[in-house]
Parts: sequence; structure tokens; C-alpha cells
Amino acid sequence: MKNTFTKEERLCSRGLIDKLFHDGSSFVLYPFRVVLLTVDHELPTGVQVILSVSKRKFKHAYMRNRIKRKMREAYRLQKGDILYPAIRLKAINLLLAIQYVAHEDLSFDQYQLKMNKVLNQIVHEVA
Repeated sequence: MKNTFTKEERLCSRGLIDKLFHDGSSFVLYPFRVVLLTVDHELPTGVQVILSVSKRKFKHAYMRNRIKRKMREAYRLQKGDILYPAIRLKAINLLLAIQYVAHEDLSFDQYQLKMNKVLNQIVHEVA
């Protein structure tokens, strides 16, 4: 699988986002809060993800964008090894929201380590 993060993998539909936050289950694995929901209808890639950073905690857009960029990169590099094989094996469709809840920026290595733990926890939750 290519390590890309395409438009089909992004959660953009307002209706699906509302359904995710209304009906989904969540867990916190610092510095991330994850909301997940399995859906019945077919998604183009099996998983759709939205990444967000609080405007209340990070007032400057450049900081929010930097954090989202690191989150996106950490997710992009690890999804093919951890998340997608499990999703295909179970033949489910998954909506994900990954929110950054820390008050400070971390190094990219820490993002990768934490994202690895988050993806493993997601696989464990849907099992």
C-alpha cells in the first residue's frame, strides 16, 4: 500500500462528522483523543479520518497547522502497517476523529510513538 493520505481518506462530510461525534465511542491516549465509529455503508478506503487541534489551546494558526502536519505525517506513515490490514481482515468501515489535547507541541518522534499506540488501540477496540 502506498503511504499517501488522499482525499478519499479524509472525513469531510458534515453528516458523517455529526454522526461520528454523536454516536461514536472515544478514548484518550495522551496527547490524543480518539472518537471512532463503525459504519454500515461502504467507504472508498475503509477508513476516513479527521484530524483537529483546539483553537482554544493554540491561538496561532501556524502552531495548529504545524501540529496537524505532524499528526498527518505520523498517521500516514503508520496506517498501512497497523490499521489497514486489521480493517481489511475484519471487513469493516471506520470513521475516526483524532484530536490533539496536549497544551504544548511535541517532537515528531514523540508523535510517531504516540500515533503507533493510538492505531494499535483502535485495532484493539474494533476487534
